[in-house]
Amino acid sequence: MVVTGADGLTLADGTVHPTGYWAEEVAASHQVFRDAGVEVDIATPGGVRPTVDPISLDERGGVEAADAERFRAYLDSLADRLAEPLALAGLSAADYDAVYVPGGHGPMEDLAHDADLGRLLADADRRGKVVAALCHGPAALLSARGEDGGFLFAGRSMTAFTDAEERQGGLGDAAPYLLESRLRERGAVIEAGPAWTSRVVVDGNLVTGQNPQSTVDTAKRVLAALETAGAA
Repeated sequence: MVVTGADGLTLADGTVHPTGYWAEEVAASHQVFRDAGVEVDIATPGGVRPTVDPISLDERGGVEAADAERFRAYLDSLADRLAEPLALAGLSAADYDAVYVPGGHGPMEDLAHDADLGRLLADADRRGKVVAALCHGPAALLSARGEDGGFLFAGRSMTAFTDAEERQGGLGDAAPYLLESRLRERGAVIEAGPAWTSRVVVDGNLVTGQNPQSTVDTAKRVLAALETAGAA
């Protein structure tokens, strides 16, 4: 599980908006994997301790109090691992069956440009390992380059946090870029569902989820892909 190390997002006007990873996307995904007996390592750029987006544990972020408490408690159970994540630079795709990138706005700030992650994703894809990303997590896919230097996942079907969702409940035009539009510009084939409903797209070894509502379904599709590959 590759988690953003960013605690702020540089907006279109140059100011910095506090952010991090989205609590549900890390907590609920990790729980699905743990309950299935899958071993999960957590990694960040430089091995920095990741920051949870405070809005993802608040009703201002559309998260009900009971759910926020549940996600907070689960993240507390991961405190030791979150405090000392692995560094991306030291990882090899050969050692893993899947790479899973949850969202929050943070990935737009760091993972989208991280050379170590780009290398890891390209190697994982070449080996046919599962590559998965959720919500704003698909921004991480932008880091991966093909042999021609272009976007590795051009022509592949995927979904991501949509422009409509960014405008309705995200940062809107204040965002440095709209993720759906950026992925389309780079050649991705976006298959978006209605805003705020679960949507998962599978294209070979690539699994993507649209939004926080897609978290559990995305993790379950990753499990199914691992089982098909005989890895879980």
